[in-house]
Amino acid sequence: QVQLVESGGGLVQAGGSLRLSCAASGTIFSINDMGWYRQAPGKQRELVATITGGGRTNYADSVKGRFAISRDNAKKTVYLQMNSLKPEDTSVYYCNADADTNRGRLNLWGQGTQVTVSS
Repeated sequence: QVQLVESGGGLVQAGGSLRLSCAASGTIFSINDMGWYRQAPGKQRELVATITGGGRTNYADSVKGRFAISRDNAKKTVYLQMNSLKPEDTSVYYCNADADTNRGRLNLWGQGTQVTVSS
């Protein structure tokens, strides 16, 4: 079964840091773009950061300078280092991957991990 599994969420005080991880598993031949999105209660899901297979990154303006996305292609894993966290960063964070698999090209989503930042 092809899937993404996230880890690393939790509760942190404002100004603190967290690191999210997302590992892909199953019969995956290659992964193109990977990214992190988030969705707060009552709001639409929004892009946080993306990274191409070649390592080019893109960030939402709200997280630039505080968050860093990276990937380990050998481990089929994407990371999100979150520093200087603010209460408004509180959301469920989802990872996403565009992957070539034994079932064809799939757009995969993780199950989500809760990040809560207290003031």
